[in-house]
Amino acid sequence: MTTDTKPLAKVRGSGVPPEQIAGTTMKAVQMYSPYGYRGKIGLIVPSTNTINEPEFYRMAPRGVSIHTGRIKLLGKATTESYHAMADETARAASELATAEVDVVVWGCTSGSVIVPREKLEAAMTEQAGVPSVTTFGSVLAALKMMGAKRISMGTPYVDFVNEEEARLVEKEGIEVVSWYGLRLGETQEERRGIGRVPPESLSRLVRYIDRPEAEVVFLSCTNLATVEKIAELEAEIGKPVITSNQATFWNAMRTMGLRDRIEGYGSLLAEY
Repeated sequence: MTTDTKPLAKVRGSGVPPEQIAGTTMKAVQMYSPYGYRGKIGLIVPSTNTINEPEFYRMAPRGVSIHTGRIKLLGKATTESYHAMADETARAASELATAEVDVVVWGCTSGSVIVPREKLEAAMTEQAGVPSVTTFGSVLAALKMMGAKRISMGTPYVDFVNEEEARLVEKEGIEVVSWYGLRLGETQEERRGIGRVPPESLSRLVRYIDRPEAEVVFLSCTNLATVEKIAELEAEIGKPVITSNQATFWNAMRTMGLRDRIEGYGSLLAEY
C-alpha cells in the first residue's frame, strides 16, 4: 500500500489571499474583518469629490466596507488637470493596498473618459495587486449588461468632456440619442459646485434629455448626488436610470464576486 504524498492544490478565489494579509502569525483570524468581512472596496476619488463616498456607504450591504484615497484635482476642467490628477493614481492605489482591499475603484467618470481607463486600471492593479475598475468602464459594463443600444445622457460637465464621453460611448456600439451638460467646470469653484447640485433638480433634467427611443437614461459624474432619486426617476419615466456611483458600486461588488440584489437604488442593483 502506497501513500499519496503529493501536496494539495492551492485554492485561489477572489480578493486578497489570506496568507498575504496575515502571514503565518494570525492563522486563526486570517479571514476576519469586523466590517469588511465579505469584501473591502478601495475607492480613489478626486480631492474635490464629496458625494462618491457617502453614496457608496448608503449602497453597501452589511459586511462590505469602503476605504478611500484621494488624488488632487485643481483648477478648471481641462485635459491637463485630468492628467495631472491621474498621475497620483499609483500613489493612492499603493496606499489602499495597505488596507488589504479586495478591489480598487477609480471614482471619476470624466477623468476616466479623458485619461484612458486601461492606463488607470493597469496602474491600480500593479500597485495594489488586486482587480481594479474605473467609473467609465463600469458604466459601459452596466449598459451592456442591460442590453442598451440607445441612451440619453445628462452631465454636469463642460462640453469638451460631454463630447468625448458621447464619442466613446458610441465607439462601444451604444448610440447617444441626446445629451445635455450643466457646463460646470470653467473654474475650480464651479467644479466644486457639482457636489451641490440639488438631487431634486434631476427630475427636470431627466425629463429634458429623455427620448422615446432611448432605452436607458444615464446620469454621469461621481460628484453628482443621485442614488436616493434613482428609483423615483425610473418610476417617473418608465425605464432604467444608470448613474455613475450606482454603476461603479455595482461593478465593484461583482468584481469581488458578490451578487447581492440591493433594493432602493434602481433596477441595476436590484436586478443585475
